[in-house]
Amino acid sequence: MEKSEWSQIRHNNELNVGLLHAYYIEHTYPRHSHDYYVVCVIERGYQSFTHGGIKHLTQPGGIILINPGEMHTGEATDRAGFEMRSFYPTASHMETAALELTGHHQAAPIFKQVRIDDPEARGSILSLHQAMSQGASSLECESRFIWTLAQLVKQYGDISMAEQRMGQEKKAIQQARRYIEEHFAVGVSLHELAQYVGLSTYYFLRVFRAEVGMPPYTYLESVRIGYAQKFIEAGRTLAEAAVEAGFSSQSHMSNSFKKIIGVTPGQYAGQIKA
Repeated sequence: MEKSEWSQIRHNNELNVGLLHAYYIEHTYPRHSHDYYVVCVIERGYQSFTHGGIKHLTQPGGIILINPGEMHTGEATDRAGFEMRSFYPTASHMETAALELTGHHQAAPIFKQVRIDDPEARGSILSLHQAMSQGASSLECESRFIWTLAQLVKQYGDISMAEQRMGQEKKAIQQARRYIEEHFAVGVSLHELAQYVGLSTYYFLRVFRAEVGMPPYTYLESVRIGYAQKFIEAGRTLAEAAVEAGFSSQSHMSNSFKKIIGVTPGQYAGQIKA
């Protein structure tokens, strides 16, 4: 058990969304509300909160979904405390997610359940939170953000329209792949890619994942690793290879390289020389 509480507040300027990662023992949230949504995962420990006159218990892995204007509290259930990750989408974010999901303009959706247990949603929320907290690429953060919101709206919102059906978009995805391959060094945004092929961002994500078998940010990472290999083979230093391949840092390249190739860039360079 940790001895003291801590909290980390961040703001992603590109997406204009706030984040909180915290561990609380004594701290309690009094009855209050927000003008934005709360999407929260309890990572460890047990947390309780009152919402709509009902007291809820959130176990590790549990998800909390609170709509704007809804009164709620929050506190640890025991001296072990709890760790939480939250992010705070605005009504505009949610309206956009509903539009991307259905293709129709409508009011900001309302979550019908305040407490859910959904392993897939939990994984999506945590991956998004970690990507934004750790300075992942704009493409990854934007993709994870719209995907997570759209899935939450689809499963737990009160929208009136069904998700758009996918068509055959092979040509558009081929164009997007070429665009990524041509701009790997500088990077691309989800909006830029979707606009380039004439699709909405969420629909583009769906068809790209279906056609390629991975989201566009993972494809970009694999392209960059391929070029990093070529640069290392050509005799570039690891720092030079990281910059030329478009990675934010040498450590970022090293982590991705080991994950995809199975060895570190340094080990790879040593093997090439041998």
